[in-house]
Amino acid sequence: MQIELPGPDQEVIPGVVWGPIEAFPTPAYWAYQVLARRAQGTQIKSRLGTTLREEVGACLLGGHGIPASVGLAAFESLRTRGAFAGAGHDEDTLFEWLSEPLQVGERSVRYRFARQKAKYLAAATAKMNDEPAPTTTGRLLRDWLLDIPGIGFKTASWIARNWLDADDVAILDIHLLRAGLLAGFFPRDLTVERHYLQLESMFLAFSQGLGVRASELDAVIWWEMMSSPSTVSRIFEDLDFDNVPGYTGSRRRAHKGSAHSANQLHLI
Repeated sequence: MQIELPGPDQEVIPGVVWGPIEAFPTPAYWAYQVLARRAQGTQIKSRLGTTLREEVGACLLGGHGIPASVGLAAFESLRTRGAFAGAGHDEDTLFEWLSEPLQVGERSVRYRFARQKAKYLAAATAKMNDEPAPTTTGRLLRDWLLDIPGIGFKTASWIARNWLDADDVAILDIHLLRAGLLAGFFPRDLTVERHYLQLESMFLAFSQGLGVRASELDAVIWWEMMSSPSTVSRIFEDLDFDNVPGYTGSRRRAHKGSAHSANQLHLI
């Protein structure tokens, strides 16, 4: 299968050029990865649960400070006990279950923040028992979830994207932020903590410019950036990104050539 993308010096969105397809992590590289996975039938599956209550539980148990393997192990442990079925369980019961050792591969580990997450899970269950969740759009579901203690924009967007395969929200974690800085579709002076909705709007515009679904692009960027820490580190060492924790170095500016360069052809 042959695909054709605009030339490397043409703009995806104002001020952001496509770059070469083979150069990680240019906009053209991301577009190609999404299209290749789609053509090969290897799209990244995002949904973690079989019900919305399970999806909320899985995402609440993961996230910042919790390795993905530990969060999934905690989710499976609670799911086997019926934590996400029926009328729900109180905070003390959930805390007791989360306090038990988890088997992650060959290791026995303890779940961090057991008391805090038990409180959040109990509150989430209570809200879902009392109110039907709006599921017509990702943004409506995201806004509804924000009323649950412990759920902010990132976790709520994660749940909405996973459950609805939504293209109107974005999960802005450190991996997506770094990819946006490198590709140029995020500015350096905005932070996820203070400018979530503004950055999300920029990402959605970027995905539209690439001509790919935001949900697919979000998942592919997360997977590739998470899987390539040493490569990402080396790239940042050559750049002057003072706003990105743990990365310093000298600035290297990309050269922008003519906006009328030939299109790029590539085979999948």
